[in-house]
Order: sequence, then C-alpha cells, then structure tokens
Amino acid sequence: MSTTEATTEINRLLARLTETWNAGDSVGYAELFTADADYVTFFGLHLKGREAIEETHRGLFKTAIKLDESDVEPSIRYITDDVAVVVVGGASSVNGVPDPSRTSTVTFTALRTPEGWRFASFHNSRVVKP
Repeated sequence: MSTTEATTEINRLLARLTETWNAGDSVGYAELFTADADYVTFFGLHLKGREAIEETHRGLFKTAIKLDESDVEPSIRYITDDVAVVVVGGASSVNGVPDPSRTSTVTFTALRTPEGWRFASFHNSRVVKP
C-alpha cells in the first residue's frame, strides 16, 4: 500500500471517529481502536483497551458534547509502513454552541492491522496559553 493510500485510510478513520462520537455510538467509536489501545483523556485518565474506551464513552455520549470538524489538515508522520503518528486539532461544541475552552490537540498512534488501520494510542491535551 502506498503512503497516499494509507493517508487516505487514516483520514477516513479520523472522519469515522467524529461520526461515531457525534452519533453517540460508543461501540463503533471503540472499534476504531486496537483491543489493547492506550487512551489518555484531557484530564489524564488512562483507559486501557477497547472495552474500557467503550464503557467510558457510553456515558459520555449521553451529554451534549459534539466534535466539530477541524479546518486544519492532520499531521501524519509514518514511523514504518504500518505505524504512523497522527496529530490533529480538535474543537467541540455543547448544545450546538462552539466552546473554545474545549479546544484540544490530539495525538494518535495509528497501526495497520488485519482489519485495517486502527488507533493504538490516543492522547488529548487541552490548548491553553502558557
């Protein structure tokens, strides 16, 4: 698979992440991660594995928080043909109103698996002025 094809697939994975979040689909969201994924929330909670990701997001998705589309192109850097570091900007809204206090930078490790690309790690950091 070429880098261009891999980049297209990783961008689809990112789009699916937003789609499943905004649909409140905790099972679909968790399936975007490897079974043993490391997931660190913006407040430092470390979830270990797809099951913990699904369980935690099941409750979170009952809130009014939605992800907004970013107008910034993700940074995708290939470590090997099957592993990439992905950095994206994130914004969200609450009850349809953009919330700048929730702006984040999210770093993923994307891994090519037999099922396609999946996220093996996730780390969300709030963007604040130093």
